[in-house]
Amino acid sequence: MWPDGVLAWRHQRFRCALGRAGVSADKREGDGTTPVGRFPLRRVLYRADRLRRPATALPVRAMRADDGWCDDPGDPRYNRPVRLPYPGHHEVLWRADGVYDVVVVLGHNDAPPRAGAGSAVFLHVAAADYRPTEGCVALALSDLLAVLADCRSGVVLRVMPPMA
Repeated sequence: MWPDGVLAWRHQRFRCALGRAGVSADKREGDGTTPVGRFPLRRVLYRADRLRRPATALPVRAMRADDGWCDDPGDPRYNRPVRLPYPGHHEVLWRADGVYDVVVVLGHNDAPPRAGAGSAVFLHVAAADYRPTEGCVALALSDLLAVLADCRSGVVLRVMPPMA
């Protein structure tokens, strides 16, 4: 069993999965940590072939089978969406396992991206067993949809270090 995180939202608390290496104030590409900080919720991508458009005030776009995300620190598109096939190292967003059925793009290392400071940090659907992520925050689908329905423009996700 892995340690769980807790996402506090308004007056509710939700179980969440965090990075396999915990959380870090010094996020580095590929380190498996979820970054500590305050991250704006930028936009939502979702699998229209699997669920309805999420109700939210955030910008929403149906995902396409050729959506990807560049995670190559040496690439000019680092920490940006790309269309597949893509020559640089990237993450495929159209996944069979369901964890990216809803993806909330977080404002981590994006204004502008710094090479090696971490990419593809999302809020997304947790695996059924809440296994750790590669550095994202993951919620049960029903919890993620409830949070999104209550979102408004300008909302941020705050990741805090564990209590000592």
